[in-house]
Amino acid sequence: MKKILTGLQPTGVITLGNYLGAIKQMVKYQNDFDSYIFIADLHSITVFQDPKTLRENIKSLVAIYLACGIDPDKNTIFIQSENEYHTNISWLLECTAYFGEMSRMTQFKDKSSKNANFSVGLFTYPVLMASDILAYDADLVPVGIDQKQHVEIARDIAIRFNKKYGDTFKVPDVMINDKGTKIMDLVTPTKKMSKSSENPKGVIRLLDEPEVIRKKIMSATTDSESCIKYDMENKPGISNLINIYSSITGLDKEEVIEKFKDSNYGNFKKEVADVVVDELSKIQNRYNEIINSYEIDKILDEGIKKTRDVAKAKYELMKDRMGLGR
Repeated sequence: MKKILTGLQPTGVITLGNYLGAIKQMVKYQNDFDSYIFIADLHSITVFQDPKTLRENIKSLVAIYLACGIDPDKNTIFIQSENEYHTNISWLLECTAYFGEMSRMTQFKDKSSKNANFSVGLFTYPVLMASDILAYDADLVPVGIDQKQHVEIARDIAIRFNKKYGDTFKVPDVMINDKGTKIMDLVTPTKKMSKSSENPKGVIRLLDEPEVIRKKIMSATTDSESCIKYDMENKPGISNLINIYSSITGLDKEEVIEKFKDSNYGNFKKEVADVVVDELSKIQNRYNEIINSYEIDKILDEGIKKTRDVAKAKYELMKDRMGLGR
């Protein structure tokens, strides 16, 4: 069975975009792959995080995973920072990575341009991401199109290391999800729905109250045509709502358009709101059941025990290949 690995940062509040674009796909993949899922808390501290809030977000994210249908019997779930071998491996890989390839990373260029005093970690974190992947010989890494470059750099690093020191890493492949991958902001539908959005009205959070969800969807930006048609360039708002409805119901976009061909925007928004509220209410009920239970600690204890052994073995192999230690 092929191995798949996914990580999500515990920053902000998980959005409908995260759920439809990533978590829902993880639920589907868990039946077909040996699945590793980790909370990428080390990646989150490339910018300052309030310690108390970060710790709460870590536990909340695990609870959300479980509430969304991630089965701990089918997935290895763990917290990145609890496995010290990720950073040990990362340092060895940093010594084989090049300044030029790191400086060309799109997310680094984007984030550093907005802050003159960015951390060194913001520059080097693609290597840590590579260590996350390569430590477990992942076959596939499911990512959105904006994260593809990070898997590609992991591939480059793995190939380079294998050539220098011998066959050590499996070279991973990118898995791009092509259905419901990109849920856009409800207010500015030309931008991706983001946890860090400045306008909360454009973002549906998984733990939003039902009436808040309905209000946001009913207020979503559309156009003046009142014609339910998929056209991301000219009708991004209504196309985004079609994407949301399609992703939740499993209907193809064409089926959604046919179903609502005689509806106006108001009626269509109401139907979108209904399916979103129904879907998220189930998640919220399960979340409230487990957030304060011992179930989360038990799952994480089992996950870190397994992954620490695997990552340690890879680290020791790297040390030996590189001539480190006695």
